[in-house]
Amino acid sequence: MNRRVLLLVPFAATVVAGGGFLAMLKREQEGTFDPRGVPSMLIGKRVPPFALPADAGSLAGGFSDTDLTGRPIVVNFFASWCVPCMEEAEVLMGLKQAGVPLYGIAYKDKQAGTAAFLAKHGNPYARIGRDDAGLTGIDWGITGVPETYLVDKTGVVRWRFVGPLPAEVAAGDLKRQLQAYA
Repeated sequence: MNRRVLLLVPFAATVVAGGGFLAMLKREQEGTFDPRGVPSMLIGKRVPPFALPADAGSLAGGFSDTDLTGRPIVVNFFASWCVPCMEEAEVLMGLKQAGVPLYGIAYKDKQAGTAAFLAKHGNPYARIGRDDAGLTGIDWGITGVPETYLVDKTGVVRWRFVGPLPAEVAAGDLKRQLQAYA
């Protein structure tokens, strides 16, 4: 009897996994599947307390959670070793040119790497903080870089985008969020 039960366990696991896969395919076909749809526990909550030192060569210095109040601010986690960060660099420069306040967090990056990255791709950030150990990233719940957040004027996280920020999202969803929380 126990052997039969043990034989059914892998079968049941396969059925459950197959059902999940079919549900994902159905949602994808309907257009409701979002592969970036990992929910953030920070949405609707205050930014966790942090204080980040300045990046070497940064004119504006580091920043802390208390600097993320008074106006909506976009916070972008990035790293020089991150290929998708290179892809979104042009979009972030466009945000800077449009007057969007953008703060950068150099996540687990070496200072020389960050400096070279910004020299090559441009520096869209009003302020850059260093998260060498990655502890601030953990507190924010990032899943990797790049990740972009919108913090409203009271210091509450209102929006998050995982992965390289496409121009369409910056011009559409992010712009609407900035207007809503201005």
